[in-house]
Order: sequence, then structure tokens, then C-alpha cells
Amino acid sequence: MQTTLTSVLHQAGVLNLMQQQEVSSFAHAEGLSIPSALADLNILTSDDLARQLESILSIALTDIHQYNYQGCCESLRQRESILRHRVIPLKLTETTLFLGTSDPTNVAAQDEFRFATGKQVEPLLLSNKQLESAIRRLYGSDVGETSHQRGISEDDLDQLVDLSEGEIEQENDLSQDTAPVTRYINQVLLDAVRKKASDIHFEPYEKFFRIRFRCDGLLHQYSSPPAHLSRRLSTRLKVMSKLNIAERRQPQDGRIKLKLSPTVTVDLRVSTLPTLWGEKVVLRILDSTSASLNIDILGYNQQQKAAYLAALQQPQGMILMTGPTGSGKTVSLYTGLKILNTDERNISTAEDPVEINLPGINQVHINNQAGLGFADALRSFLRQDPDVVMVGEIRDIETAAIAVKAAQTGHLVLSTLHTNSAAETLTRLTNMGVEDFNLASSLSLIIAQRLARRLCNACKQPHPLSNMHRERLAIPTDAELYQANEQGCDDCNKGYLGRVGIYEVMTFSRELAEALMAKATTLQLEEIACQQGMQTLNQAGIEKLCQGTTSLTELQRVLHF
Repeated sequence: MQTTLTSVLHQAGVLNLMQQQEVSSFAHAEGLSIPSALADLNILTSDDLARQLESILSIALTDIHQYNYQGCCESLRQRESILRHRVIPLKLTETTLFLGTSDPTNVAAQDEFRFATGKQVEPLLLSNKQLESAIRRLYGSDVGETSHQRGISEDDLDQLVDLSEGEIEQENDLSQDTAPVTRYINQVLLDAVRKKASDIHFEPYEKFFRIRFRCDGLLHQYSSPPAHLSRRLSTRLKVMSKLNIAERRQPQDGRIKLKLSPTVTVDLRVSTLPTLWGEKVVLRILDSTSASLNIDILGYNQQQKAAYLAALQQPQGMILMTGPTGSGKTVSLYTGLKILNTDERNISTAEDPVEINLPGINQVHINNQAGLGFADALRSFLRQDPDVVMVGEIRDIETAAIAVKAAQTGHLVLSTLHTNSAAETLTRLTNMGVEDFNLASSLSLIIAQRLARRLCNACKQPHPLSNMHRERLAIPTDAELYQANEQGCDDCNKGYLGRVGIYEVMTFSRELAEALMAKATTLQLEEIACQQGMQTLNQAGIEKLCQGTTSLTELQRVLHF
């Protein structure tokens, strides 16, 4: 197969004999396709190769975005064949399968799909860059995968049977007797990491079982194994996370360490929950290598960045990050800790769990079962001569009171809270039982935040908006707005690529302290902060919209305009 394409190129005068041999040897040694080897060796780019093959073989070059290839691949369920041959089914009719390929001489791939589908196969020429991007979008990249590993398809799972009660209780036998399930679980975990998912959901129902990934804040279905295997899959995950496999009536929490390469490992936080049709298992991917702790790329504007940095340089006080789960509070906190992490400072953190490992910082993992809660850790910190203290979350009055006391006695305290806005944080803490005069003397800064998906710069499209809508949303008439291209491109996921923070930064001033002690309402506190220059979440979102960073549709989803 590989020599066929190089032979065609050699006969056409595109490659000389030495290049032909070099490409074939390199492709074989590295486990690459010939088109990828040509690009890696800087002999032919994917576009140049496509143009050459279009001329040599008289096959028209096709744009993959004209086809619903995601639906076609999902219906065929030929993952292994797609990855092995580096081809992609584009369209299926009653008689013909249109197969996208960057190597039309790959007869073996065509024969395999002809046998698997029972239909005629019509090869369509694709740019190799476009082909590989589509495969990555569907199945993830090749990071951490070795050529000798064999995946397992959902068809293989159909041949397995559920565990009996006796087998469930035999942990040692289970770990040795479930090679297909083990490979399938490993395959799911690796694909989730490659797709940069933050969470994996294993969900059992009466008639079906589904696995979903949360990517860029949204859940997407990954696969749907047979429903009768739900117990076998959940049990394998419990074995990996060292949980009690015989206990299926109570929720459990554990951890898995996934080794991607000799130098890269990823921690997974595991949570099980008994549901009507079995145990739901959710895995949170704690990939410290993927978290960027650079304040310049988190999304703060210059005024907000200056306020955060000024609060970090104060010798004492309290900085609070607020927002719902998954809004980026932890990354904002760690970014501040990274700035503070110098040889002159003693920094201690109490976290549940420790998500990002920062050398030079004393990080404590909260263990409530062992009697080590946030309040207990915080009390111990104050006996260890700290300069900076970070509390993962203020959940109760005891933790809040100790944190406030630490901020009043010469320590810089950073923590998080679950509230919708910066002003609501003050009301929440007073309702929790913290005296308003204690808050007034300890608070330095409150940051409320959300995460919105970034528009892909390569394919975003202009978004015309009427003057009435612009006026209602306070959008300047000359601002150029953009929206996502639903088809996406080679570099993105349905028009979006990554996420950006939207922030509401409230510097706690004397006026706010006086208003708080005078029992001002949340709206009154917010109005005072805005008069002093605070930008609300909605205003910050509109700013990102006018900059072309995100779309109105995404802001409506995140901020509920």
C-alpha cells in the first residue's frame, strides 16, 4: 500500500528514487501514512500532494465540510479501520460508500470497507491536513498511543456478558479476566485526554448506556456501549480507583493516575452515584500540564488585571473568587499563587482535591473522613508562620470566620465561594453569619467569573445585528460582531476553539465598607461598585463580543442575557 503511492509519485517525476526510499522507510519506522511522512520530511505539503494526485490520477479534490462525516462514521462504527488506514467515510447511499482518503492508491482500505458494508466504495480525494483534523476531531490525537496497542470496538463489547454476583465479589479475578473491558476503558480515558475533555460521564439507563465528554464546557456523546455492560464498566472503573466494588448502594470517591507517557501522567477524580438503573460514574480530569497560569491570556482587561495584581501585592487581606462550578475559579487562584510563589513567602493551601501541583507551595489535601476539614487545616496553617493562605472553598461559618481572622492578623488569604456576582458574595457571607464589620476590615478584592467559548479565528463569520438589538444590549453601532461557523473548520470544534474568562472585579473600597455596615442591599452595593468603575459580567461579556472573541449566542448561554 505504502510503496504504491510513492511509486506513483516517482513515476510521475514528483519524487526521485532516493526520496521514494526515504519516505517509505520513514513511514514504516514511525508508523505513519505516506502523506503524513511526506509532510513531516518537508518533501510535499498536504496541499501540494493533493494537487499532484488530482493531476496524476484525474480525481477531483473534495472539501470534507460538504459532508456530514460525523454522522456517517457514527452509524458505521468502524473506528479501528478508520484509524488504521487513515481514511474517513463521508457519505453512505443505498449502493455506495464514499470514502475520503489522502491516498487513493490504498486499495486495502477500500476492500476492507467494501467487505464491512457490503457496498461499492468510491474513493474521494482529501487534503491530508483536512483528513487528519477530521480524525482528531472524531477520535482525538495520537498523543500517548503506541502502534502496538489494540483498541476494542463496541462490536467486541457486544460479545461480553454481564458479571454474576459471585464474579463481582472477586476483585483479583475481575482485574485479570476483563481484558476487553480494560482496553475499552483505557481507550475512553485516552480519547478524553486527547480531546481535552474536563469530565467523563458513564451513565446507565434502562434501555441504553452512554458515555459523554465535557469539552469546552459542553457535554458531547462519545459512545453508547450495550446497556447490560453497565455494571462491568463501572466495576472496572472502581477497581482502577481502588474503591469497594461490593458497595453499590452508597456514593464513593476515589482517584486514578493515568500514565500517558514515561514523563506525563494525568490524575482523574472519580465519583460514583447509585441511580435507578445502576451506578453512574463521573471522572474529573485533573491535567495540571494543560492549565495555563499566565494572567495575560486568561481574559482580564488591563483595568481588571491591574486590580488583581494590586490586591496580590498587599501584605494582608482577603481575595475571593466566585462563580458556579467549572467557571475557572481554580485557575484564577493558582495564577495568583504562581505570581506570589517566591523564596521570601511561606504559602500553604487547603484543597479538596489538590488539582494543580505547584512546587514551592505547601499543598494539603482535605480528608474529611480522617477529620481534616478546611477549618482544621486553616487552624494548623496559622501555627506554621504563613504569609499566604489559600482555602479551596468557604463552605461554612467556621471556615469563613477563621479565614476572616487570618486576613485581619497579617495574612493574605485567597479562597472561592459559589455566588452569581461579586456583590452577592457580600450578602452571602453576612447571611452565613460573618459580621459585617469583620468583612469590612478584611476584604480586599472579589472576582466573579464565567467561562465562554472562544470563536475560531480561522472560520468565524460576521454576525449582522439590528440597531434595536444593539441598543438593547448597549453594543456600539460600529462594532463588528462575529458568530460561529456551525460546520467548523480543520482547527476547531463547530466554530469554537478553547475558552476565555469573563470577569467582574470588585475592589473593596471604603464606600463599599460603609454601605455594607449600613446594611445596603446587593443592588445598592453593585451600584456603588459600578460608580467606582467596576465592569459587570454583562458589560465584560459585551466587551468580549465587540472584540470578536466570542459570540452573542455563547454569551446568552453563559450569562443568560
